Parts: sequence; C-alpha cells; structure tokens
Amino acid sequence: MEQRINIEQTHPEIYKALIGLSGSINKSTLTPIQKELIKLRASQINSCAFCLDMHSKEALRIGETPQRIFVLNAWRETDLFTEEEKALLALTEEVTLITNKVTDATYQQAIQLLGEEYTAQAIMAITIINAWNRIVVATHVMPALS
Repeated sequence: MEQRINIEQTHPEIYKALIGLSGSINKSTLTPIQKELIKLRASQINSCAFCLDMHSKEALRIGETPQRIFVLNAWRETDLFTEEEKALLALTEEVTLITNKVTDATYQQAIQLLGEEYTAQAIMAITIINAWNRIVVATHVMPALS
C-alpha cells in the first residue's frame, strides 16, 4: 500500500493534539478491556487493519480472551459480553456509523447501565479511535504513537 500524506509531518500540532486526546482517555474510568473493545469494534467497522492488529495484540496482552476477540463482530449473538460491554459496543457502532444516528434506546441504555460520566468517557473514546481509523485509512500512514 502506497503511503500518502503524512499528517504528523504536515500538521504536527494537530497530530500532537490527537495524541494528547488519546492519552487523556487512558485516565478515564473505562477499564482497559472496555477501551480495547471499543477500539476493536470501531476498527472492524472502519476496516482499519493497522488498528485491528495493534488493538487485538494489546487486548490479548491485558487479558482479553481470543474467543471474545474472534466473536466481537457478532457480539449480539453471544453471551460472552456483559450487559455493560454490550451497551458500550452498541454505542460504539452507532457513534461510528453516525449517519444512522445514535438512537434514543442505545443512548438511554448506556446512561442506565453506565451513568452519564462513564457514557461521556465512552463517547470520547469512540470518537478518538474513529479519528485514528480515518487518518490511517485515508493516508496509509501508520501512526507512531509514542
């Protein structure tokens, strides 16, 4: 795949700001597994192979099971995920596929199961991984996230 424009080089201040946002979500109360599930599900939807590879490895490193990663695309069809994780995954799908809107049912379920602060953190985590997915898919540049 031919590399295209490198946003880190052309707009380093914007790139650093996105890295800063990524780092700030690490301070949220979302669990490490929840953060990786959000990143994996959004990356599946966005067909971002780089992010899928990176976040699958990270999820396994922090204790996620291969079985749950294998069935993540069909999370609604399995009992392997908690109700809270299912709420996060539904929210991830609807925020990622924003043209279909975030439904009131999905939003209310997230608020009921997770609360407002946790839901806000989830929306930010979803937004950030979507930004990274779009940068990688559009530019073919794999980020150096150090």
